[in-house]
Amino acid sequence: MDVLNKLSIVVVLAFFAGCNSGTTPTPTPQKSEQDKKLASIIKSRGLTGVPKATSTIPAITDPIAQLGKRLFFSKSLSGNRDTACVTCHHPQLGGGDNLSLSVGVDADIPDLLGPGRTHRIDAMHSDGGPTVPRNAPTTFNIALWKTFLFHDGRVELNADDTIRTPDVAFNNGDPQAGINLVHAQARFPVTSKEEMKGFAHDDKDNQGIREFLAQRMGGYGSGHAADPLLDNAYWLEKFRTAFNQPNATAEALITEQNIAFALGEYQRSQVFTSTPWQKYVSGDTNALSPSAKNGALLFMNTSEEGGANCASCHSGDFFTDEGFHNIGMPQIGRGKGNGADGVEDFGRFRETKLEIDKFTFRTPSLINVEMTGPWGHAGAFTSLEAMVRHDLKPQQSVDNYDFSQLSQNGIQNLDVMKENTQKALDHPNFAISEQQFSDAQVTDLVNFLKALTDPCTKSKTCLTPWILDSKDDLDPNGDQLVPMGAGL
Repeated sequence: MDVLNKLSIVVVLAFFAGCNSGTTPTPTPQKSEQDKKLASIIKSRGLTGVPKATSTIPAITDPIAQLGKRLFFSKSLSGNRDTACVTCHHPQLGGGDNLSLSVGVDADIPDLLGPGRTHRIDAMHSDGGPTVPRNAPTTFNIALWKTFLFHDGRVELNADDTIRTPDVAFNNGDPQAGINLVHAQARFPVTSKEEMKGFAHDDKDNQGIREFLAQRMGGYGSGHAADPLLDNAYWLEKFRTAFNQPNATAEALITEQNIAFALGEYQRSQVFTSTPWQKYVSGDTNALSPSAKNGALLFMNTSEEGGANCASCHSGDFFTDEGFHNIGMPQIGRGKGNGADGVEDFGRFRETKLEIDKFTFRTPSLINVEMTGPWGHAGAFTSLEAMVRHDLKPQQSVDNYDFSQLSQNGIQNLDVMKENTQKALDHPNFAISEQQFSDAQVTDLVNFLKALTDPCTKSKTCLTPWILDSKDDLDPNGDQLVPMGAGL
C-alpha cells in the first residue's frame, strides 16, 4: 500500500474515532441581525467599551487613597462634626445616597444614610424637608470626566488647561484648584452650609473653613482652639504614612490641599467599568440579551433610523458628551434660589449667565446608571423606567408626573413643580422632540441601560476595599462615620 493510501485510512479512522467518542466540532457562532447592526455602529463610532482616563488611576490600595478613604468617612471634616463626605456618597448606595435630595448637616440621626435620613425640625434653616437643593452625583468613575464636574459644571477645565472653580470668576483659573478636576471638586463640599460646613461658621469664607478644618485635624494654629480634637496624633501618623514623610510636622502635612488631594485620590480610585456592554463590544455576543441588544439599537440609532437618538448626547464609551442640555427635568425641592419664587434652578446659566444655558444641566454618564438613582438634577425620578419615559416624552411626563414615586418625606415646592418645569419645557433651548415607543421598546431600553452596570457595584464584598467599617482602626476622636441604613 502506498503512503498516500495509508494516510487516507488514518484520516478516516480518526474521523470515526471522534464520532464514536461522543465529541462534536465546536460550531462557529452565528451573528444575529441585531449583532451585525450593532457591530456596524460600534465600528463606525470607534467604540471600545472602555472609557479612557486622562491620567493614571490610583489603586484603592495606594497609601494616599487609603488616607482619603479615612478622611471621606470622617465627620471631623464638617463644621459641626456631624457629617462626612460619605454621608451623601456611599459606595453601597451607588456612590450617592439613594435620596432624591440629600440631607446634610443637622440630621436627626447623623450616621443614618440613605432612605430615612431626615433633617431636625429644630435646626437652623429647617423647613421639614431635605436641605440640599440638588441630587447627589455619584462618585463612581469621577476620574473619567475630562472637562466638567457638578451638575452645572462649576468646576471645569479651561481652554488653557487651568481649572476654574466657584472661588474665581468665570473663565479664570483658580491657582489653588489642585492638580486635577477631582482634587478641585473635593475642596467644595466642606464650604456648603447645607452639606458639611453648617451654620455656625458664618465668619469663615471658603478658604477660611478649609483652613479651620485642617488646623482642627492637625492640632495647630488658632482655628482649632474652640473645637479641638482629643487625639490629633492619630491623624498626623496617618498623614506621615500616606505621604511617606515620617518626620514632617502637622503644619506641613495636614493642610487643606493635602486633605483635598487625598479625598480626590480615594474618589478617583472608584473606577467601575467592567460591564456586559464592554464584554459585548469586545466580541462576546452572548453578553447581552436579545432585549438589551434591541435596546442598544434603539439607543444608538437616530430618530430617522427608528431609534430614540439617545447617543446624540450620551455618546462615546463614557456615554456622555460632557455637554449641557435642557430636557425639561422636573424641578422639585428647594431649588438653587432662581426665579421669582426662589425655588427654581437655572443650571448652567448660573455659571455662564448666557440665556441659551438656562435650565441646562450636564449630560450624566450612563455607566452604572442602574445603581445611581434617583435620577435628574433634583432626583425627580425614582425608577429607571420613569426616567427613560421622560426622556422620550418630557411634556407628557411632566403633565402626568407621579408624585407618589417620591418616598422621601417633606420634599418642598411640589405644588409649583409643573409650573416651574414648564418654563424649561417652553424655553427655546429645550432639546427633545417627543417620540412614541411601545412598552416593549421602553423595556428594551431599560435592559440595555442595565447592561451598563459593573457587577462590582452590586456586591458589598467587591466594594469592601472602598468601605470603612467598625473592624478598621477607627479615629479615637469618635468622628469616624460608621454608617447604618438600608443596604449598608
